[in-house]
Amino acid sequence: MELNSNDKGGTMTTKRQDYISWDEYFMGVAHLSGMRSKDPNTQVGACIVSKDNKILSMGYNGFPCGCSDEDFPWAREGEELQTKYPYVTHGELNAILNYRGGSLEGTKLYVSLFPCNECAKAIIQAGIKTVVYDCDKYEGTASNVAAKRMFDAAGVVYIPYSRTGRQVHIQV
Repeated sequence: MELNSNDKGGTMTTKRQDYISWDEYFMGVAHLSGMRSKDPNTQVGACIVSKDNKILSMGYNGFPCGCSDEDFPWAREGEELQTKYPYVTHGELNAILNYRGGSLEGTKLYVSLFPCNECAKAIIQAGIKTVVYDCDKYEGTASNVAAKRMFDAAGVVYIPYSRTGRQVHIQV
């Protein structure tokens, strides 16, 4: 038995059994980060974690700093320059660019959506070795196939997140 430090009487208690796992925690942080995205269609969040389970950086999809969310388009269809695609920075790339601590060599990335080929390049170049992803809704597209091909060639392991069905409620 372990001593519960919250117990003022000094009695012995056992630890809580219903705490969340590391994977649940980090994927939860990725999803929570994605909730900052102003994209009306797809909100993607990412969380980079060290080998010793420390959060190093987070990111979500949005426009670069200095590019107003009011002045750039959020459309998915139309002439290319009238859509979001040439302007939005993906959550994975934002997490990499937000990190100010040096090397990301050997780290793990939790992301709510499987990375595109462009983000895959940045992940590989940053030295991230494992990608845990929640959704692969673009599976089989050219970008998706290219990302997986590059990950395989570079030795980046990509693992689908195994949902536990646990619900976490946060009231803010």
